[in-house]
Amino acid sequence: MSDRLPTNLIVSALLRRVNDAGGMAMVLAKGDPQAGSILLILNDKGRFTGMVEPGRDLDGRAVLVPAGPGDTSAPDEATGYWQRRKARDPDMWVIDLDIPFAQRLAAETILQH
Repeated sequence: MSDRLPTNLIVSALLRRVNDAGGMAMVLAKGDPQAGSILLILNDKGRFTGMVEPGRDLDGRAVLVPAGPGDTSAPDEATGYWQRRKARDPDMWVIDLDIPFAQRLAAETILQH
């Protein structure tokens, strides 16, 4: 048995934290409730700032790693990216966050579990 919390509980905690902090969070695609991966779309006041997903650094520590297109001026590319990823990985959750410092808040929530 794994000591990792189910993905649906981690996503629920993230949604609650963002909403409690005055931001908006939306599930764009649900994945496997137990062990699905998570892709986060980061926005600040409606402006796309990037995408991240949980991963590991070279020392094995849990971190959020950049994902998707590097050009933050092209949000349509981000949409195409996550839709292609979801088509290949139906277990993946896609969460859209719109709050200042979204990556920091996500790291505090996701990486603790």
